[in-house]
Amino acid sequence: MTTDLPVRTGTPAGTRAAARAAAAAAPERPVPTTHLRDEDDLPPAATQRPRALTTTTASDRLVDAGSLLAGLALAWILCFRLLPWGNPLAFALVTFVLYLALVAVTTSATSPGPAVTDRLVRAVVVGGAATVGLALASTVVFTFVRGAPALTHVSMFTQDMAGVGPRDPLSRGGVLHAIAGTLIQIGIAVVVTVPLALGTAVFMTEVGGRFSRVVRTVVEAMTALPSIVAGLFIYTVLIVTLGLPRSGLAAAMALSVMMLPIIARAADVVLRVIPSGLREASLALGASRWRTVWHVVLPTARPGLATALILGIARGIGETSPVLLTSGAAPFLVVNPLDGAMNSLPLFVFSTVRTGEPLLVQRGFAAASILLTLVLALFVITRLLARRRTSR
Repeated sequence: MTTDLPVRTGTPAGTRAAARAAAAAAPERPVPTTHLRDEDDLPPAATQRPRALTTTTASDRLVDAGSLLAGLALAWILCFRLLPWGNPLAFALVTFVLYLALVAVTTSATSPGPAVTDRLVRAVVVGGAATVGLALASTVVFTFVRGAPALTHVSMFTQDMAGVGPRDPLSRGGVLHAIAGTLIQIGIAVVVTVPLALGTAVFMTEVGGRFSRVVRTVVEAMTALPSIVAGLFIYTVLIVTLGLPRSGLAAAMALSVMMLPIIARAADVVLRVIPSGLREASLALGASRWRTVWHVVLPTARPGLATALILGIARGIGETSPVLLTSGAAPFLVVNPLDGAMNSLPLFVFSTVRTGEPLLVQRGFAAASILLTLVLALFVITRLLARRRTSR
């Protein structure tokens, strides 16, 4: 009788014991692992996060201040002790160059290359802005300081120069005639120029066509027109050809020629910025083209048009040669633009400063100070009127 016994599979006990003994006797094989470096093993530049270039830390401010002081000290040694450059302009230029070099060196010691470039570019831009601001401030301050002895007298604003000699005291005479002449001339010029300039800008922007390109080219070319050419044009057309006497009206026309391309070009740029969706919405509601321009486009562009007007006034109010050719200087008050020569503030400054008389030079600087104040007042008034209408 045969009995079927179960067949045992696997490794016999003796074989398993031999395998364990062989594994224990064999050398241990290392398990491959990835080596991770600790942050302490990395260089400092690899562990730092990228710095935001738009932020300014206290360390940056200290570097700027230290570099500026060091640049001033080194520039003083170079300009006033070692080299014959002892003048303010050379001192300022050498200081700025040394400041840039010191900022680059000190920043590169603690920051990567992009930060150094950013600091240098920022220093150049800030230095350029500071130079422009310093030049403007010094001009204004110098003008007011030189004209202060004459500005303290009330007669400067209430009297003209009729019967006043070049060596008379500052308590006699004033610039009332020049102030009135400037206001009258620039007022007439604005009344004549603004409708023409706005009409030209609307034609170039809203009407378009091939002829508008010609008009835009002529306007852009006239922005660089010399003031003496505008004065000669009005002198030839109005005074020589038409027989109009030299007067404030002729001077106002010359100023209008100077202001027209400035206002038209600036207004054209402003109108082209207006979104076309506003025009399309107005036309879709049934409005005509001129109603869209008058009630939608121009009110939207009013602040920009005010800026264009300010630019034109600033160009025309300081012109001297067109007034000298078309009107001439008068020492007495004239309020009728058709009644002979009419003085203006720029022309008064020109005629008094060139004489070389100390008292007349002080009157000229006082007139220049009044002209600066007048331009600032017109700028503020124009901006306030444009803002008020916009808010409505």
